Amino acid sequence: MEVLKIATAGSVDDGKSTLIGRILYDTKSLTTDKLEAIEKTSKQRGYDYLDFSLATDGLVAEREQGITIDVAHIYFSTAKKSYIIADTPGHVEYTRNMVTGASTSQASIILIDARKGVIEQTNRHFFINNLLRIKDVVVAINKMDLVDYSEDVYNKIKADFEALMSKRDYQDQKITFIPVSALKGDNVVNKTDKMPWYKGETLLEHLEKIDKADIFNIGTPRFPVQYVIRPKTEEFHDFRGYAGKVYGGNLSVGDDIVVLPSQTKSKIKDIYFYDEKYETASRRSSVTITLEDDINVSRGDMIVKENDLPTIEKQFTANVCWMDSTQLTAGKKYVVQHGINKVLAKVDAIHHKINPDYSGIEEDVNGLGMNDIASVSFKLNKPVFYDAFKNHRTNGSFIIIDSQSNNTVGAGFIQ
Repeated sequence: MEVLKIATAGSVDDGKSTLIGRILYDTKSLTTDKLEAIEKTSKQRGYDYLDFSLATDGLVAEREQGITIDVAHIYFSTAKKSYIIADTPGHVEYTRNMVTGASTSQASIILIDARKGVIEQTNRHFFINNLLRIKDVVVAINKMDLVDYSEDVYNKIKADFEALMSKRDYQDQKITFIPVSALKGDNVVNKTDKMPWYKGETLLEHLEKIDKADIFNIGTPRFPVQYVIRPKTEEFHDFRGYAGKVYGGNLSVGDDIVVLPSQTKSKIKDIYFYDEKYETASRRSSVTITLEDDINVSRGDMIVKENDLPTIEKQFTANVCWMDSTQLTAGKKYVVQHGINKVLAKVDAIHHKINPDYSGIEEDVNGLGMNDIASVSFKLNKPVFYDAFKNHRTNGSFIIIDSQSNNTVGAGFIQ
């Protein structure tokens, strides 16, 4: 079954967790004991409604404060698709959590409180979606029940958000506006009759119709080798296959390829998925490839088409989201993990800090604190083969690891 990963973003009390809980409830994805626990806790708190945020906020501090702190991944399915929703926190100090939740998502839901409209945090959430090149964004204008389901309020918020859209540098995005009430269930899974002026789809209807072909960035094929298969059995005595996942485009039998970093050339002989042969491996398929020539290919190498080589350099500049309490400063050394390859890296320069609310950049920056986003240059101890993130999300991203603590301290998107 097709799997769609969705990130949510919204300010504090915009109703993200309630929205997700409502989706789970209306699609009958909540277990009986979970539903009973929600009913019991809602009654204990004196609510005359079910508090659906309890379905997702799992930490004690989250339940006590009624806020989301950590990223929670929620799984549910319909007859058409399986979904993974990243419920990310809305506070400014949890920007890194928002980036983490959105980095692997193919679609995004930005919530706006109908009473508050577009606020500073909305700018930040849209900036992150823009930075991470998420192609399908739903702007869910929530709590419409608290503004009497007003079409004027909806149109005002829509116009304000469209003004924000003019500031983005990534134009290949589909933006859909949907007025909802997560608490009442209006336009979430089921169509409401309280907003007859809205002729569009419900939130779930929109998600069900998203075509995976439309949400992945089409780029050049990249095949990082994760494992070399040598069975050494009587039946497959000389078999040598290279297992991995195809990113960005398709690979076919007969394609002229280059193996990086050795730049050895060959042709694709066969493509296997378990014990079946295929003529073409489509993007995002996990396959085993064999080559016409018996050449040296190891884990960490990359197979690419001969006329579609990535950049092969010992340095690059990237937008970095810093996630550690210890500052990043010029001259510091880290481990950069790009794909499955790890290389030693030195911070060459911090060019400028980027304000994620579209208010511009800050020059003369000496260091990056937690949740800061900046343009940073790195020098590496050996070449990596990369693409710009805007052209290839997978081959243009990396993580930064502190070699002392082994913690992931940052995420980067190559320019």
